[in-house]
Amino acid sequence: MRNESEQPGRTRYVLFDVDGTLINALDNQRQVWRAWAEHYGLDPDEVYRVALRTRPSETFAQVAACHDPHECLARLHELEDEDVRTGRYAAFDGAAEVLHGLPPGSWALVTSNYEHRVRGRFLRTGLPLPDLIVDAAAVDEGKPAPVPYLRAAARLGAEPGDCLVIEDAPSGVQSGLRAGMTVWGVNAAAPVEGMHRHFENLREAVPHILAFASGSTVNAVA
Repeated sequence: MRNESEQPGRTRYVLFDVDGTLINALDNQRQVWRAWAEHYGLDPDEVYRVALRTRPSETFAQVAACHDPHECLARLHELEDEDVRTGRYAAFDGAAEVLHGLPPGSWALVTSNYEHRVRGRFLRTGLPLPDLIVDAAAVDEGKPAPVPYLRAAARLGAEPGDCLVIEDAPSGVQSGLRAGMTVWGVNAAAPVEGMHRHFENLREAVPHILAFASGSTVNAVA
């Protein structure tokens, strides 16, 4: 049992992943990879199975080794940008409440996507944007390396021990843990190994996230 006790006068920070955590983009991702696979004459279902567990460069190496990886990535980016312009997105229940409930400057987005896509999705869902977004272009090493979350903490002027990471995916959980932060998981049927607390959905986590940010006593199950 891990206890995050109240510490008066000490600022707490919350760092959110985006896709799968605040915004439900699963169908959009599946459609983008299907279109990408069909462009190269590949089996969309097999490509998506690989893409779910690997980074794009690794996906290309496994399913399209005979194609130029730079061209593969350019095509994927074109499809993703088109999806942001025309796709339908939905915020997870509780996303608007928790983001509006946090003090300005006390939270940030840490994503493996690119900032212009994040901004497009937030505009389409009506979610508020923070002052800080750490995206794929901001770091040399992405999740599961600790670099993205450490970069966010540094830019906020926060100590890692004062940061709460909200994630849905194993790579993001590992990134937060390696950064020395408290990590809670949401929107997953089962907890990811190492996370300090698990919620089946974001809605369940909202009061606990707000309590953490306010410095209230929060007990997190290790």
